[in-house]
Amino acid sequence: MAISPVICKEKCLFIQLQKSEIGFGATIGLLHLNKMDRKVSRKLAALTFQSLDGVMQSPSMPEEDPSNNFTHGGWAAPCWEDVMQQVMQDAMAEPYDLLLGRNTYASFAGHFSQAEPDNPVARKLNQAIKYVVSDNLSELPWQNSLLIQGDIASEILKLKSTEGPLIQIHGSWQLIQSLLEFGLIDEFRIWTFPVVIGEGKRLFDFGTRPLNLKLLNTQSGPSGAIMQIYSVS
Repeated sequence: MAISPVICKEKCLFIQLQKSEIGFGATIGLLHLNKMDRKVSRKLAALTFQSLDGVMQSPSMPEEDPSNNFTHGGWAAPCWEDVMQQVMQDAMAEPYDLLLGRNTYASFAGHFSQAEPDNPVARKLNQAIKYVVSDNLSELPWQNSLLIQGDIASEILKLKSTEGPLIQIHGSWQLIQSLLEFGLIDEFRIWTFPVVIGEGKRLFDFGTRPLNLKLLNTQSGPSGAIMQIYSVS
């Protein structure tokens, strides 16, 4: 079932979501929101690793996301160390909270919660507050984790209206697609790796609504991976 927002004169928004990573029912519901009247104090940034042809599925390990018979997992490995140094410096140095889909949360929790204390990436992720979007999870074993359920779009708008640091989405392909459709992402922090995959889940998948972006920063690393940070105009 495709995601299909409808905008009416009163700025009512209706969304239908696929049941996948975020794990909730097919219909979110009808929202009576005037976005111009709602104060947004927190930005939401998507931090994504993608191939040159836009695939973001399973970059670090084969078992990360083998859905749809994807067999190319771990494609980012040759550039991983170089890129992670840049990520820590340019995207993860400032305070932030995390917004995660169900599958990405499970993958991260299993790996980073058990990592050595001197692992800088694990230390940052363990300390961050993690908002997890799912109607199916009943337990959140990873420290500092909070569940988001029900009317997801409305809840995320409320979250953005609270005081706090930047909100970052890591991985969470299905959740990103939903937020793109609803216009809730303010910034993209993208690392493009010098590899072509040919198939898999893409950051800007078929049907993504048009966006105007402003380039804030770009750098290349020794491995050939390119960092691009964009704000949504």
